[in-house]
Amino acid sequence: MRDSLVDQVAGKLLAAITDGDIPPDGALPSESELAAQWSVSRLTIREAIKSLRVRNIVRVERGRGTFVNPLSEWTALEPALLAARVANDHETARQLIELRKIVETGAAEVAAARRTYRDLADLADSISDMETAMEADDLTAIVAADLRFHEAIFAATHNPFLAVLLEPIGAAVLEGRTKTSAVPEIRRHALQCHRQIFAAIEAGLPVQAREAMAAHMDQTAEDSERFLSNPAREQEQT
Repeated sequence: MRDSLVDQVAGKLLAAITDGDIPPDGALPSESELAAQWSVSRLTIREAIKSLRVRNIVRVERGRGTFVNPLSEWTALEPALLAARVANDHETARQLIELRKIVETGAAEVAAARRTYRDLADLADSISDMETAMEADDLTAIVAADLRFHEAIFAATHNPFLAVLLEPIGAAVLEGRTKTSAVPEIRRHALQCHRQIFAAIEAGLPVQAREAMAAHMDQTAEDSERFLSNPAREQEQT
C-alpha cells in the first residue's frame, strides 16, 4: 500500500534527522519553508511533525519552533536505530553491542530448544561460507556470511516477532560490522565464536547457547574497544 502524503513527508523529515542534516537540539525549518520545499500544504507538514512528536523524535517549543530531541529520548526503536547508523561514535557502538547482547543471547537460548535440521543446515552453511570468504579475503562475503549466521539463529527461534526485531538492529550495525570485519583478528574471533554457538545449538543446550552468545558479544565489545579506538593497532593487524 502506498504511503499517505503525510507519511511521505514524515519520512523525509526523519531521513533529514537520522542522516544528521538536523542535529539533536537543532531546529526544523518553519512549516511554511517545508511546505514550499516539498510543495505540500502547511497542514500536511503539521501532521507530519505531529507523527514525529508522538515518537518523541521532535518537540515543539511555543514561540520558538520545532527541535530535534536527543536520541536517548526517542521512544521508537527503528528511527533510533537509523540514527545510530550515522552517529559513528564509540558510545553508540557500545550501546548497540549491549542491545545485541540482551536480544541475541535470548534468541540463541530459544534456538537451541527449537532448532530443526533445516535450521542447523542453514547455520552450518553460513559458517562454511564465512570460512570460504575469509580464505579469499572477500570482505563483502565475510560480512554477508556473518549476518546470515545471526539471521539463521533468529529464524531458528520460530518466533516471527524476534525475526522482525533483527532487521532494524542488523541494519544499524551493518556499517560497524564491515569496519570490524576488515580486521583479520576480529573476524577470526567472530568465526570461533560462531562455531561455539553453533555447537551448543546443535547439541540442543539452551543455557550453553546463551553463554556462548554472551561470550561472542563480550568479545565483540572488547575487539571494538581494542582495535577500532586505536587506529595504529588496527593497522598493525591488517
